[in-house]
Amino acid sequence: MMRRRNGKRRGLFVKLAATEVIDIAARSGLDFVVIDLEHSQLSEADALALTRHAAPIGLPALARVPELDRGLVNRLLEAGARGIQLSTVRSVAQVEALRTSMRYAPAGHRSVSLAHPGAGYGEVPLADYLAAEELNPPELVAQIETAETDDPLPDVLAGVDVAFVGTTDLLVEVGMDDARLRARVEAIASAAEAAGVELGGFALDDARVTYDVSGSDVALLRAAVAEHAREPARA
Repeated sequence: MMRRRNGKRRGLFVKLAATEVIDIAARSGLDFVVIDLEHSQLSEADALALTRHAAPIGLPALARVPELDRGLVNRLLEAGARGIQLSTVRSVAQVEALRTSMRYAPAGHRSVSLAHPGAGYGEVPLADYLAAEELNPPELVAQIETAETDDPLPDVLAGVDVAFVGTTDLLVEVGMDDARLRARVEAIASAAEAAGVELGGFALDDARVTYDVSGSDVALLRAAVAEHAREPARA
């Protein structure tokens, strides 16, 4: 379980293939990072390297993926990812498919190997490794960013750990209509509360949000560089 401050945990989207970003995030006091394989130029190798760097320094790293790839999910988890955030979730079937790809039998269909850091490259006995995974399974974050879902929202969210509101895509989908956006956010938040799952969002100003991803490394770098450029030149 990730650490929290005042009932909320704060994270950062990581889009740059630099382990220094992971070090800085850990030292800053952020609670987690989300390595972004949807909106970045990161390769799978970059994402695995960032994840492998975060795990031993105690910074929980999740990975955002645009679609389900069972092999990729397993490789990310074996590299130390603490969870998977799936974009554009619309159905119960998507959630179920992701959950089974993240959990070992009998709870799922994830392929088992001990040849990775989390199992000490085979040093940890299989029974002990499986027991630890069952006690602390990876987090499943469902990103809801459409005006409608194929199945009722409460049903979709019943099997997730976090319902993440993708506000940018959602705003575009509702025609840049702020009132429709607010109504949809309220519907997602209410469904999350009814399902007993956390509410998350990107820079979402809502007191109910406890999984708060409020920026990215690229956006923060841009802001810092712009601020630096505005400063008077020093002699």
